[in-house]
Amino acid sequence: MFKISNDIIKACINGEEKAQMQLYDNYCDAMYTIACRYLNNEDAKDAMQDGFIKAFSKLESYAPDYSFGAWLKRIIINQCLDFLRKINIETTTYTEDNLEIVDEEHWEFDDTITKETILKAISNLKEHYKLIITLYLIEGYDHEEISEILKIPVKTSRTQLRRARLTLQNHLKDYYNEARY
Repeated sequence: MFKISNDIIKACINGEEKAQMQLYDNYCDAMYTIACRYLNNEDAKDAMQDGFIKAFSKLESYAPDYSFGAWLKRIIINQCLDFLRKINIETTTYTEDNLEIVDEEHWEFDDTITKETILKAISNLKEHYKLIITLYLIEGYDHEEISEILKIPVKTSRTQLRRARLTLQNHLKDYYNEARY
């Protein structure tokens, strides 16, 4: 990403539109890409715009301990999750008796399948599976963070990730079998 100076941030806090446009221009493409991981194109644009508005209104709370891009990314992801909550994406809570052991390291895919194919397959999963895989595999959140973000138990996060991974692997197997014939 880009190195944002404290002067630009101070100018944005003071409401200087030129500085705000510079900040927006530097980050809009990357933040739109992130939003598209969670939402369709139009909804992603709306969530991204709302995220920037929220970021500009909360710039005073930005601490340079983290990169500005990481801080903004978290806001954009939260906007996307808020949107998904509004449309009631169902995240099922599991009880102890239906939980399964999860092997989180078992993410094997056929070597001939491209990254683009994997990302497309993820985008075609059911929304709650797409959400959990995106948060875990792409964004790098751990189960405790996912639990907090989605307001679900940690065990539910683990179970949904396992089911999402198996579904994804089945989709990719189907793709591989179709591509061979």
